[in-house]
Amino acid sequence: MSLDHDERALYERQLALPGWGEEGQALLGSASVFVAGIGGLGCPAAVYLALAGVGRIVVCDSDAVERSNLNRQFLYNAGDLGRGKARLAAERLRVMNQRVEVTGVDVEIDRSTAGSLIAGADVVLDCLDNIDTRIALSRATISAGIPMVHAAVSDLTGYLSVFDPPETPCFECFLAHKPAAVEPAIPGCTPGVMGALQAMEALKLLTGIGHPLAGRLLIVEGTVPSFDVVELEREPDCPACSGR
Repeated sequence: MSLDHDERALYERQLALPGWGEEGQALLGSASVFVAGIGGLGCPAAVYLALAGVGRIVVCDSDAVERSNLNRQFLYNAGDLGRGKARLAAERLRVMNQRVEVTGVDVEIDRSTAGSLIAGADVVLDCLDNIDTRIALSRATISAGIPMVHAAVSDLTGYLSVFDPPETPCFECFLAHKPAAVEPAIPGCTPGVMGALQAMEALKLLTGIGHPLAGRLLIVEGTVPSFDVVELEREPDCPACSGR
């Protein structure tokens, strides 16, 4: 793929990154990313993927905009209350970069739908907010052999990793046990940081630059603040990936 004058101007700052260049931009232009959940994490992640020039982005969310979303989900505003998030977000992402294809899908992700929803994706972003849906998405990515970039937030703390069995543990290896359902306190800045980092991990995977967080967990503790990276281990009897 040869970039035209406008594309070189649009992507000028990222083309200068060592190892990126026009070849890396071409890889992005031919790539497809599935964003599961277009809320606090998904909004910043999808915005940075679109602005970077990822060729095809699918944003999936079955929820409608609520007033409590607006402190962190900046693709929406008070005039959008009650409207479906996925198609609305897709409209606004297409305005940000008309050179990328963005599709909004308002289907609920579960074990019966996840596999077909992520078909054709090169990378999947887990921007979800509940364990059962994350497990369904994770198992679909394992079956399809697609790396999953996971993030989660609570208060001023965020977690980020890349799951890609058999080279890495999977999401269920990471879960020591299923936590009780708790509505976390979420200031807008926490998912903003973690969603941007999810986009960074996806761009690294797609262009081949840098070292993705495969098999490692980044813990961002905003109250200190501190950034720590810990190694993750595969569970030998994991019900999801032990046979891979």
